[in-house]
Amino acid sequence: QVQLVESGGGLVQAGGSLRLSCAPSGRTFIRYSMGWFRQAPGTDREFVAAITGGGGSTNYADSVKGRFTISRESAKNTVYLQMNSLKPEDTAVYYCAAGSWGTSEHQYDYWGQGTQVTVSS
Repeated sequence: QVQLVESGGGLVQAGGSLRLSCAPSGRTFIRYSMGWFRQAPGTDREFVAAITGGGGSTNYADSVKGRFTISRESAKNTVYLQMNSLKPEDTAVYYCAAGSWGTSEHQYDYWGQGTQVTVSS
């Protein structure tokens, strides 16, 4: 069974940093675009960042541009989300996804279970 496993979430103070990792099990996702989404309580899941299969192109939500960086390490079949200058409004469950290039969750076929990120003020 294909799974995406996220790690790296936790509690951090405003202004701090965290790095999320996403590693698939069961298959390789080298040819897939990878995305990060997040969902705060009472809100819809929203796009955060995406990277193409080759890693040549990235895209970010305006709310995280300049603070977050998505990258992928093909040798380890792993995708990262480096989050700097975190704000309380970044608090959410963060999900890793694999699929087609885009900002809609409907463009992604495989999802992780999510990892909680909490930013205290």
